[in-house]
Formats: sequence, C-alpha cells, structure tokens
Amino acid sequence: MSDAQLFAQLAAERAHVLSAVEGLTEAQMGTVRVPSGWTVTSLLNHLAFDDEMFWISAVLGANPGAIAALHNGWASTPMTGADAVSIYQEQITSSDKVLADVDLDAPPRWWPPASEFGHPPMATAREVVFRVLIETSVHAGHLDIVRELIDGHQNLVVN
Repeated sequence: MSDAQLFAQLAAERAHVLSAVEGLTEAQMGTVRVPSGWTVTSLLNHLAFDDEMFWISAVLGANPGAIAALHNGWASTPMTGADAVSIYQEQITSSDKVLADVDLDAPPRWWPPASEFGHPPMATAREVVFRVLIETSVHAGHLDIVRELIDGHQNLVVN
C-alpha cells in the first residue's frame, strides 16, 4: 500500500465515523446503547483524544501542547455531541498537518514514559498510522451498529 493509499483509507474511515453520527440528536448521542456503557459522544472523544491527539499529534508530531493535554478520552469531561464532533474534526485537522510532514519510515518522534504507557515503542511512523487506521475502522463499525439500533440506518449492506 502506498503512502497516498494509506492516507486516503484513513480519511475514508474518518469520514465514515462522521457520517455514522450525522443527524443524531443530542439525546441520541448521549444515550448508552451498549452493555459496556459508552455513548456516541464518548466514542468520539476516544477517537479524538486517544487516537488523533495521542498517536498522531503527540507520538508522531511530538507536539508539546498535545503531550501536555493527553488524557483518557473515554473519561473526558462531559460535553455535547456537537462539541465532540467539532473536537474530533479539529483533531483530524491537526493530525493531517502532522501527517503531511511525517516520514513514515522514520521512528515516532515521541513515546510516553514506560511508567505511563507500558507498551514498547513502534518501530516506524507507518506502524502508528496503521494503528490509527485500524482503531478508526473498528470504531466506525461500532458506530454503524449503534446507529442501526437508534434509527435503523445502515451504512452499507451487501446482499
């Protein structure tokens, strides 16, 4: 897969996430629909803070502001669904600026201390981007299921 294909697929999965939540009301975005207890709003926070901010702005970009702001996205301060969408879009914009200049064959520019994140560093930025792509894709599927539970909308059904 070329770099352009990788970035295009990431962009498509991000768009999938945003399309899955488009048109939902605040009540729909804030209602728990799954046994684990997350809401659409909390999942968007997770994608914004734990994927876009952590993996791309902090790990790949070594952005001091992002590093200082890191926190558990699942436990973010409660906000509206519209705020969560906006923050996710802002984090995507920040991430895209980092990705425009990243050497995918180089190692990540920053890695959290082992005392806070016990996983060994990834060898290349490409591994990090694949990690974000996979996580975004998986959660887009979760959002598809929740959206179907809310109003019957189905993203894509192939018979």
